[in-house]
Amino acid sequence: MLKQYLQFKLSQKLSPQQIQLMKLIQLPTQAFEQRLKQELEENPALESGKESSDEFDDKYDEFDNSADDYNDNESINAEDINVDEYLSDDDIPDYRTQANNYSSDDEEKNVPYAAGTSFTQHLTNQLNTFRLDDNEYEIAEFLVGSVDESGYIRRSLNDIVDDLAFTQGVYTDEASVEKVLHKVHQLDPAGVGARNLQECLSIQLHRKEKTPDVELAIDIIDKAFEQFTKKHYKKLLQKFDITEVQLKDAIDEIEHLNPKPGGSYAGNNRIVEHVVPDFAIKIIDGELELTLNGRNAPELHVSREYSNMMKGYKESKDKSKSQKDAVLFIKQKLDAAKWFIEAIKQRQQTLFVTMSAIMHYQKEYFLTGDERKLRPMILKDIADEIDMDVSTISRVANSKYVDTPYGTKLIKEFFSESMTNDQGEEVSTREIKKILETVIEEENKRKPLTDEKLASILKEKGYPIARRTVAKYREQLDIPVARLRKKI
Repeated sequence: MLKQYLQFKLSQKLSPQQIQLMKLIQLPTQAFEQRLKQELEENPALESGKESSDEFDDKYDEFDNSADDYNDNESINAEDINVDEYLSDDDIPDYRTQANNYSSDDEEKNVPYAAGTSFTQHLTNQLNTFRLDDNEYEIAEFLVGSVDESGYIRRSLNDIVDDLAFTQGVYTDEASVEKVLHKVHQLDPAGVGARNLQECLSIQLHRKEKTPDVELAIDIIDKAFEQFTKKHYKKLLQKFDITEVQLKDAIDEIEHLNPKPGGSYAGNNRIVEHVVPDFAIKIIDGELELTLNGRNAPELHVSREYSNMMKGYKESKDKSKSQKDAVLFIKQKLDAAKWFIEAIKQRQQTLFVTMSAIMHYQKEYFLTGDERKLRPMILKDIADEIDMDVSTISRVANSKYVDTPYGTKLIKEFFSESMTNDQGEEVSTREIKKILETVIEEENKRKPLTDEKLASILKEKGYPIARRTVAKYREQLDIPVARLRKKI
């Protein structure tokens, strides 16, 4: 039996222009400059620099209002646009996915990198100082190529044996690979080629001059690594029959080792992220002053040459199909250029209004730099303040930086939830975290405070929070549990 149903569906579609505007708002300064450069390259009707386009606007509007059957036939139906395609992340280049908004126009200059040898090449060059036969050299070269940026070889010997056979045509066994690996362990920086942290530290200690402290440190790492990592100091004192002073000196030797030997090599050409603020806040005569990075306000205008093409088409009496094809192309480019200029103006206004609202909301913090003065603030607070959508505030907060008298900050760091103290006042969770951090910094490291004790101290200070909440805040601050904070 055939049944018919009538279904009503309410849906909201964003225009491609709205979607592009949201993407522009999300871009930090450097990414915005890249997007601007791309638009200038792709649209010949858009030009940078000063030029008045008032006269063109009048002519273009006049042309735009004239009915042309050919243009009507070529019009685009908005229903045919697939919004999902515009929302795809496939077109987001690398500079958008990294928290990097550095631009060479700023006062801070690019740090030049020398085209020196890579970390791998640095290690390979050292192999020539060893007496290795051809087979051993191939294995050593493969092992060096397997060293990651931290200086470790994180693959099992069995996997390396298989890879040598399949990719290099070198047939060997684990014993032979391990023998060559011990030679790789003699390369600089000390600890390179280790398979785990324990081996890395052990290699470095064995390379040091053998003093009583170093000898004890070697025993601790080689024979009691688990107790050391868990800071079971009493067990270590009993196991090695030593005094606290001896243990402290041995641990001091270990703490001066490098857990990531690869990171110490300056020639590995790792990219250093530079952050350039999108906004700047200064205190002038006791008042806050906000400025938007000037690179977010480029000078753009519509091409005079393209406007003249439009004028020529309008004045021509006989309009051929090729002319109509050409003018349709020109009209599309002019539309895109005018929209892009308008979108940049909207972006500037949105960024400034949003950051201004955040600045005034957190006025006490920006005047003092005291994180305890940060008010509880969520995205909706700012959205309601300036009558914008929460998603717009999120786009500004998540990807922009502001230069303050207290350093450059990611804007989203100013947002936090709230809780009520014992006075019935709403306080920011950032304030509680700051106090928690201070309490832990001032604790007796021989007897670190447990989460339960921390909760008790915070309660005495007027912040009644549970132990599990203390644990959550502590983890968010990257502070280990009490046992791992213990020092002898």
